[in-house]
Amino acid sequence: MFRTLRSAARAMPRMNIGAHQQKRFLSIHEYLSMELLQKQGIKTPRGGVAKTGAEAYAVAEKLGIEDMVIKAQVLAGGRGKGTFDSGLKGGVRTIFSPREAQMFAEQMLGHKLVTKQTGASGKICNAVYICERQYVRREYYFAVLMDRKSQGPVMVASSQGGVDIESVAAENPEAILQLPIDIDKGIDRAAVRGLAERMGFTPRCLEQATDTMINLYDLFMQKDATLVEINPMAESADHEVICMDAKINFDDNAEFRQQEVHSLRDVTQEDPREVAAAKYNLNYIGLDGSIGCLVNGAGLAMSTMDIIKLHGGEPANFLDVGGGATAEQVTEAFKIISSDPRVTTIFTNIFGGIMSCRVIAQGIIAAASSLQLSIPLVVRLQGTEVEEAKKLIAESGLRIITSDDLDDAASKSVKLSKMVNMAREANINVSFELPI
Repeated sequence: MFRTLRSAARAMPRMNIGAHQQKRFLSIHEYLSMELLQKQGIKTPRGGVAKTGAEAYAVAEKLGIEDMVIKAQVLAGGRGKGTFDSGLKGGVRTIFSPREAQMFAEQMLGHKLVTKQTGASGKICNAVYICERQYVRREYYFAVLMDRKSQGPVMVASSQGGVDIESVAAENPEAILQLPIDIDKGIDRAAVRGLAERMGFTPRCLEQATDTMINLYDLFMQKDATLVEINPMAESADHEVICMDAKINFDDNAEFRQQEVHSLRDVTQEDPREVAAAKYNLNYIGLDGSIGCLVNGAGLAMSTMDIIKLHGGEPANFLDVGGGATAEQVTEAFKIISSDPRVTTIFTNIFGGIMSCRVIAQGIIAAASSLQLSIPLVVRLQGTEVEEAKKLIAESGLRIITSDDLDDAASKSVKLSKMVNMAREANINVSFELPI
């Protein structure tokens, strides 16, 4: 799909939607989003999903038309300009026969697509979406998302659809239209119709465009979505409003009441470390540095990353074990952190309030003993049962570097990390053996 409005927030000073915040919002594949739209009574191109070359042939044959599009189902923007590890260029291709559908599907399925959003490792393509190719008169942009400034949903639209919305926002911000929705009062049909008029829909399409946008808002609310984005929303030659492409994100906090939607999650598209962390109720986000962080509490985690950077280091992750972690969860957290080959030091920073430092110490000792860690481990503990925790570590027989002072612990972590990095760059094998 084309890139989303969220990443364009920096170019829209009037919008305050937290562009730099890393959050876990469930994202589903395009073909699943299109199915949700269809159930809502929203018109989309006819199409079907295929997971083998033979299925792609059957889908294209069933469509019974010559002009079609095949799209790699990968949760990343820039698919059309991406490259597969099979050598195929472009994750969105026009096709003209079932035989072409099968040929391109076989070059996409089971291969990784690399785009500007996936990173060099790319993402695996396990399905392709084959749909009719539409020739349209005009293309528009439309989205519904949560806006912190208005403290509620907002409709965002533009007459310039089918292109990177970031570019539109940066080059012509006046082209970005907004309609805040009062979540208590609900939709004002006249206001939505006015938005459709400002977007440039022809008089023959105005009512249908209004209905489509209201239906999209209803979908947004009913499914606890954080984003419903249509790019492009099109006006066809026979004056029908069609949603040509769709991207929908959902609030993970609503999983308990949106189990059907959350069952559509494709974990093959996610960082396996984040998937593993979720199984143990750990909050993990992978970053680009070399110092693994294990902390309790989001605020302390952010402070820990800040002080690492202050001393010239780079955090490898955000990992919050929460306030009620068990020794098992701490052990699993160490497994996740140490699975990152870029990590050269692990810095554990715990303030025991609800959390017991003794439990953390038990998890640290279990992890250090079972994982055979060969990188430095720096531990700072303060708070509940800290003396018992220190005693456990001291009596464990493990070479764990401890410090009561946060600044000192961070400084040691950065220095040790640099030592390991220098050794690796010089192709020297340096091992920090924790068992004495």
